[in-house]
Amino acid sequence: MELKNILRQVKEGSTDLVNAENQIRSMGYVPVSDIAKLDTFRKYRTGFMEAILAEGKEAEDIVEIVRAHNETAGRTLITRINEEQASAIRNAFKPENIEWDMHSRTAVVHDGTPALKTGGTVAIITAGTADIDVAEEARMAASEMGCSTIQIYDVGVAGFQRLISEMSVFEENRPDAIVVAAGREGTLPTVVSSLIDAPVIGLPVSIGYGAGAKGEAALLSMLQSCSILSVVNIDAGFVAGAFAARIANSIAEARK
Repeated sequence: MELKNILRQVKEGSTDLVNAENQIRSMGYVPVSDIAKLDTFRKYRTGFMEAILAEGKEAEDIVEIVRAHNETAGRTLITRINEEQASAIRNAFKPENIEWDMHSRTAVVHDGTPALKTGGTVAIITAGTADIDVAEEARMAASEMGCSTIQIYDVGVAGFQRLISEMSVFEENRPDAIVVAAGREGTLPTVVSSLIDAPVIGLPVSIGYGAGAKGEAALLSMLQSCSILSVVNIDAGFVAGAFAARIANSIAEARK
C-alpha cells in the first residue's frame, strides 16, 4: 500500500494511528525468508523503485521474492533473466500478469495494478541494432517508473543522416530526458547532447572488438565527451533508464 493511501485512511477514520504506524514501519523493508530484504519504501525515499536483478539468484528464490514484492507494490521489475528463471516465472504466474521483453531479458510481473503514469517522457536512442537489448532494459525501467517512452533505434554516426531525419520526433514529443546507447567508439551521446535541449544519459554497450572491446572504448569516449552529459556503467540499462525517469518525473512534477 502506498504511503498516501495510508495517510488518507487515517484522515477518513478508516484506520487508527497504531495500525497506520505499523503499516508505515513495515514499508521500510520486507524480509523474504532468509534470502532477501526487499526495500519496498525506496521509491518514497529516493524516487527510484526497487527492482530484482535475476543474475546470481536461484529460480525458486526469484519467484518467492516477486510474490513478496507484489504483495506490497503490485508490480515487480526483474532484469537479466535466464531461461531457467523465465520458465519458473511462467509456471508461477498467470500469462496475463507477465509482461516480457525477451530482447533485454527483462520482465514485469504484476497483479493487475497498472504502472502509475507521471507525465514524464524519456527518449531511448541506439547507435546500432546490436545496442537494442541494453536499450530495451532502459526503456522497461523508465516505463515502470511511470514515464512515456519514445524509441529511435539504429541512428549511429556512421550514417548521420538517419539521426537528422528523426529530429522531428524530438520536436513533436519534447522528451524530458534521453538515454543514448552506443557501443564501439560510443560517439552518439555526444552528438545528441550537442543537438537536443534535454539531459542526455550515455549508456555504453559492450559491442565492439579489438582495442577498446567490450564497451571500454565507448565508456571512455562518453566520459571524455566535450558535450555535457551523464554516463552510466557498461550495459547498465536499468540504471540509465531509472536515472532518466527520475529526471523526467521531477520535470513533470514541476510542470503541474
